[in-house]
Amino acid sequence: MDKQYQTEKSRIEELRASLLYHSKLYYVYDAPEISDYEYDRLYRELQDLEARHPELFDPASPTQRVGGKALDKFEKVTHHVTMNSLTDVFSFEELKTFLDGVAQIIPDPVYSVEPKIDGLSASLRYENGVFVEGATRGDGTTGENVTQNLRTVFSVPMKLPEPLTLTVRGEVFMPRAVFERLNEQREKAGKALMANPRNAAAGSLRQLDPNVTAKRALDIFIFNLQEGNLYSDGHSPVSHTETLDRLGELGFHVLEERKKLRTFEEIRAHIEHIGSLRDSLAYDIDGVVIKIDSLADRRILGEGANTPKWAVAYKFPPEQKLTRLLDITYQVGRTGVLTPTAELEPVRLAGTTVSRATLHNLEFIEQKDIHLNDWITVQKAGDIIPEVVCAHPEKRTGAESPFPIPRFCPSCHEPVYYNPAEEAAIRCTNAQCPAQRSRSIAHFASKDAMNIDGLGPQIVDALLENDLIHDAADLYTLRQSDLENLERMGAKSASNLIAAISKSKEAGLERLIFALGIRNVGEIAAEALAKKFGSIEACMAATVEDICQISDFGQITAECIVNYFSHPQNRSFVERLLEAGVQDRPVKEQHSSLFEGQTFVLTGTLPTLSRDQASELIKENGGKVSGSVSKKTDYVIAGDAAGSKLTRARELGVPVLDETAFLSMINRMQGDDTDEHEPS
Repeated sequence: MDKQYQTEKSRIEELRASLLYHSKLYYVYDAPEISDYEYDRLYRELQDLEARHPELFDPASPTQRVGGKALDKFEKVTHHVTMNSLTDVFSFEELKTFLDGVAQIIPDPVYSVEPKIDGLSASLRYENGVFVEGATRGDGTTGENVTQNLRTVFSVPMKLPEPLTLTVRGEVFMPRAVFERLNEQREKAGKALMANPRNAAAGSLRQLDPNVTAKRALDIFIFNLQEGNLYSDGHSPVSHTETLDRLGELGFHVLEERKKLRTFEEIRAHIEHIGSLRDSLAYDIDGVVIKIDSLADRRILGEGANTPKWAVAYKFPPEQKLTRLLDITYQVGRTGVLTPTAELEPVRLAGTTVSRATLHNLEFIEQKDIHLNDWITVQKAGDIIPEVVCAHPEKRTGAESPFPIPRFCPSCHEPVYYNPAEEAAIRCTNAQCPAQRSRSIAHFASKDAMNIDGLGPQIVDALLENDLIHDAADLYTLRQSDLENLERMGAKSASNLIAAISKSKEAGLERLIFALGIRNVGEIAAEALAKKFGSIEACMAATVEDICQISDFGQITAECIVNYFSHPQNRSFVERLLEAGVQDRPVKEQHSSLFEGQTFVLTGTLPTLSRDQASELIKENGGKVSGSVSKKTDYVIAGDAAGSKLTRARELGVPVLDETAFLSMINRMQGDDTDEHEPS
């Protein structure tokens, strides 16, 4: 028995070492030496042996990378060392100002210049060489415990070659090849495509089920030692370069594309070189980080309130590409507007292959002087939505031509209405247009409207094609048996969809008004109408003058609302919804007036609050949430991976809060309010 035990113990150790070796070859270096079948066979053997010998459990075993039950929520983690962000610079002039300032304090400074990975920052903590905790950056002070999910990242060492206790910081990202493969799979499954690798990485790392994260094949580059020792003898590195070299020796995945440079000219040239590599890299970057290399010099320069004084991030402008405009097609929206779309020669842009881009409206096309077959420049607005920047008339050969204004709707082929004196939009006025019906129902069911989970555009189209519904009110007459025979819809899916439709009856007046798809009435306007009138009947009876009394409501929006409810078919539609049991009472209540008259904008990923939860807190305290930053914005609440809204806020001098400051403000103001009204 002892002999068999020793044999199996040795075999477990051998399998762990072998699987660790082959995992690193496959996931980190993309150079596998054995087939997937052979790897899976060894993995299964190790699982069986570990099941027979639970006393030999090792948290660093390859079998501990993937698995574990799904969480209800992430626990909060307080970082021992604050995970500060970097100051951004957007021009070489700003960069030179930073370098000149450093040179006044540090004689002949040396910088480490390296790509800025476009991902999600995280910390990894090791005790006696074993990985024990991983957390997102969050607001820099408090993050989320994502240890189980980080175990699925194969470039995260489960055990270091030496029993060191330390914390490192890195950037979690999704390799481009993985991102493209996942989007291909999602497209085949009829799911919405991921916007870009950064958002995909952030969403994957924050999955409550680690088995889902494991399928996303994330990676991580370690770029900093937060605390602890890198050497068993207590020796401390003297430079950033030495630190990264040592981290590489310990098995961490570190960037190779980095250089030690001194002068502004050298640094500028290397930034331009890195920029020229963006298309060829296996991962997305959004800039270049310039850091003082000497750790002693860093201590002299010190830290600012939220950013170190020894480093900046040079941010690349939105990536732009030149391609050819092959055609202009039109999409019919739920309000009948025909939106022109540019059909392009496919081009790689900001992490995805782009073959279509928005052209907004005819006025935009005329202003940009865009012709068919033009060479055009495209970019992604906010790194998400492809848009046309400009045309290049100087490249025309005579094969180009002005685009014709469409006379008929591409969906129903009925004549369209276009009067540039009124608006830039072309409209299909056929109320029975199939495209309008489909998009109108999809909007009704969308997350921010009635929130009918599982009722996507493809299911809507299938319901219409099979004559099961004609408008959104018909959804509430569907039975499970109606759905079970639809393509991709089994008994379980049908049952879930019927339950979701039934649940949507309790969505509330705010969502119901938004779901109707009234022109110029978004979520914020719908909430204001619900708060003012209290029922759908009162909304239908309101006059233009009544509606204009609501703050920020103008004549045009008021007329759109009154006009919508003036049509008998729309009133009939609403009445059928009420007869089906759809509730028309507000569900959102204002609990205080702390933020009365104040406007907030949310950007980035907050550490503990979802975007919806943060919005609810603002609204419950009397504030308003806007989708864009302007001079009228009172506060911007910024989380991880905040984008152009944060930049705009800084340009306008709008106060920026992280989640902790936002919650503290609520608690402080509520505390002040309580003290003021307490009896003496």
